[in-house]
Amino acid sequence: MRDLPLIGITMGDPAGIGPELCLRMVASPVLGKVCRLRIYGNKGVLARVEEALGVPNLACADVWDDPALDADAVVPGRVQAICGAAAERCVARAVEDVSKGDLAAIVTAPLHKAALHAAGVSYPGHTEMLAAYTGAREICMMMASEALHVCLVTTHVSVADVPGLVTRARVRQVIGLAHAAMVRQGVKVPRITVCGLNPHAGEDGAFGQEEQRTIVPAVQEARSSGLDVQGPLPADTAFIPSVREATDVYVAMYHDQGLIPFKMLAFETGVNVTLGLPIIRTSPDHGTAFDIAWRGVASDRSMLAAVQLAARWARG
Repeated sequence: MRDLPLIGITMGDPAGIGPELCLRMVASPVLGKVCRLRIYGNKGVLARVEEALGVPNLACADVWDDPALDADAVVPGRVQAICGAAAERCVARAVEDVSKGDLAAIVTAPLHKAALHAAGVSYPGHTEMLAAYTGAREICMMMASEALHVCLVTTHVSVADVPGLVTRARVRQVIGLAHAAMVRQGVKVPRITVCGLNPHAGEDGAFGQEEQRTIVPAVQEARSSGLDVQGPLPADTAFIPSVREATDVYVAMYHDQGLIPFKMLAFETGVNVTLGLPIIRTSPDHGTAFDIAWRGVASDRSMLAAVQLAARWARG
């Protein structure tokens, strides 16, 4: 048992479904065979959720207890500054522990951006927070599932800002991160498909210059280094079955371009992975679900997949 990797799970926003998911992970017989778990949260909140739902195994759980959160003040399903602050503290402590080798990886339950901002936390989400805490500069979001793997050149930014952020260096960087991630997944020679930014991938400059100026040169540079890369392909046909069969990982230019097809195929089982960090971090592919918080109806499939992927990567 001690040989199994120790995975830290952060509780996320206490008013969301994160506490329930944490308890379900501890109770999972499947995970008990592949890893050990430590919850980063608040024992009072976990006890309240356990009492409300009858979710077992809190008594035997390894919990880092956030001492600053008043569990009785947490209202499920409501945006609260105290919850945003607690969520940030749990992530900070888990990053500290994994960075010094106490944990093999971390899995983060969902944050609520409005609660973070109410608490004065300036990061828009986990990705930016983890980059700051670890000093990582070259990162990207990868969505992973059995059906599809997608890496994003840009993430949580306005669509109006996307063209200026799609630079040759950034596209080449994400292609490299995508390749390395799939090698880590066991794919010896990953096949990478890069999407264009504009309709019809620019139609040779008729509908935009980004492909010719930045994306095509980045793809050519990646090919010259020995990577198996095709594109840029028009995004409206890049995800059809025949292309998916010839692709191990996609590089999409912006959030919805990659996540719409991904969530169509893997909404309940997708995993969010932050590539480029010096630590292993995964997360379920959904939000805090305030509308069903503490009601016992949240699906744990994505969280389970996130922990399993983190454990697999931690075992090498």
